[in-house]
Parts: sequence; C-alpha cells; structure tokens
Amino acid sequence: MDLTQSTQKEKKARAKKMMLWFGIVSLLMAFAGWTSAYIVSSSREDWSQDLELPSSLYLSAFVILLSSITYILAKRAIKLGNSKQCTSWLVATLVLGVLFIVLQFNGFSQMITLGQYFTGPSSNIKSSYIYVFVLAHIVHVVVGIISLLVVLFNQIKGKYSADEFLGLSLGATFWHFLDLLWIYLVLFMTFVR
Repeated sequence: MDLTQSTQKEKKARAKKMMLWFGIVSLLMAFAGWTSAYIVSSSREDWSQDLELPSSLYLSAFVILLSSITYILAKRAIKLGNSKQCTSWLVATLVLGVLFIVLQFNGFSQMITLGQYFTGPSSNIKSSYIYVFVLAHIVHVVVGIISLLVVLFNQIKGKYSADEFLGLSLGATFWHFLDLLWIYLVLFMTFVR
C-alpha cells in the first residue's frame, strides 16, 4: 500500500471516530437536559420522594456492565489474532444486551405492579421521568445492538484482524458509552430524590 492510500484510510478512520464522538456528545447533551429537568421538577408538590427504582433496573446495570467486559474481551481477542474467541465474546455481548432490554421491560412491569404508571391519574412526575430515562436508553441500546450485529456479521465474514478492527473498536466505544450512561442514570435516580 502506498502512502496516499494509507493517508486516505487514516482520514476515513478519523472521520468515523469524529462522527461517533459527535453522536455521543449529542446524546450526553440530551440526557443532561433531561436530568436537569428532573432536578428542577423534584421541587414540585406532586414529586414522590419515596418512589424506589425497581430491582430489575439495578440488575440491568450489572448486566450491561458485564456486557462491556465481554466487548473488551472481544477486542482483546481480535488484537491477539484469536478470531474464534472474538466471535464468542461478541455473541456473549449480544446475549447480555438483549437480557438488559428484557430486564428494563421487567422493571416497567414492576413499576406497574406498584401502581407507578407513565401517565394517567395514578402516575406522578417522578415515575414519568423514570419511564422517559429508561425508554430513551432502551432506544439507544437497540441502536447499540444493531451496531453490534453489524460488527458480529463483519467479524464472521473475516473483516477484522489484529491489524484492522476499526469497526469493532467504534462499536465497542459506543457500547461502553451506553454502559456508563446507564450506570450514571441508575446512580442519579437512586441518589437524587
């Protein structure tokens, strides 16, 4: 490969990384706005101080943290040239990502069982915020799962190697961001009453 091709490849890689970071910063701004609104709303008379997060949402935090570890192990495996192990770790990440979403919906079920609805006469502003945070995060995890499926497909097709794994690396960065965002949201909703 000549220098021109190498430079073009590096430019494309930088552009892809920059686009990912623009997307992440945009998401951070959206969630910062929602959490700010949550704080402002907490002074309202109809704010429910005693509303606890469902246990499934805490369990989902553990699951998404574990999925970040499996993604790290997938990236490490491809760097070491172990394609089969990389594929296995990516599949494990996918399973954990789906389990995360199942636990999120189970959290909704737990809230409904306790009479905490998104809207309606028996809802309150705090439960509505919890639904918004969880639903918004689920949407982004679905995007992360689609990204992970593309990475897995490319991995199975042999696109990645110890020298070339940009797509896997970008997918992992987005996944880790989703993980950290959920940990932040759980801690935020737990401690900001």
